[in-house]
Amino acid sequence: MDIFSAASLTALLQVIAIDLVLAGDNAIVIGLAAAGLPAEQRKKAILVGVLAATVLRIGFAAVTVKLLAVVGLLLAGGILLLWVCWKMYRELRTSQADELEATEALSNADLNSDKKVAGKAKRKTLGQAALQIVVADVSMSLDNVLAVAGAARDHFPVLVIGLVLSIALMGLAATFIAKLLHRHRWIAYIGLLIILYVAVDMVYRGAMEVWPHVNNAVS
Repeated sequence: MDIFSAASLTALLQVIAIDLVLAGDNAIVIGLAAAGLPAEQRKKAILVGVLAATVLRIGFAAVTVKLLAVVGLLLAGGILLLWVCWKMYRELRTSQADELEATEALSNADLNSDKKVAGKAKRKTLGQAALQIVVADVSMSLDNVLAVAGAARDHFPVLVIGLVLSIALMGLAATFIAKLLHRHRWIAYIGLLIILYVAVDMVYRGAMEVWPHVNNAVS
């Protein structure tokens, strides 16, 4: 089977690392949005976020795989993924205090022993938090699907495993991963490097794909 080839296993490891980091990143964004809500509304906002992320990942997966087969869009996807890397790098430099607020909101636990759960977050309504979460989910779900599709390349079983794992992590283990990334930042930086490698590889392959068409048009 293709899944057991060296190339497929390498792609699978890349996909797993991407899924872990982006699931945690997505969870922290959801937690930041939910942190400003009263305790009784936080669970509703987090549930909205996880469900929206799941639905969006499925929808984007169905479209993105076909779009990347169109000449020129692999290059465009690689460039977009480079921007994702820059955005993720900036997010990794988010203050520890903000990240702690998000992690407390996700786990509904007082992690810094100040007798409050996300007590320093700016107050907001459930509608404001839900809108903020869904808008963030659109961007982050597209990021995730692009990165997984780019890492999987032509290994369709790896692509399927990666997308299923992405959805499962968001639904079942997002809070745990967010806590893990909060405690061990180096894991997120390794994930960032892998996504950067995938982005550069997509740009290179996309450029090689587009160049003959550009060359023919010029000549």
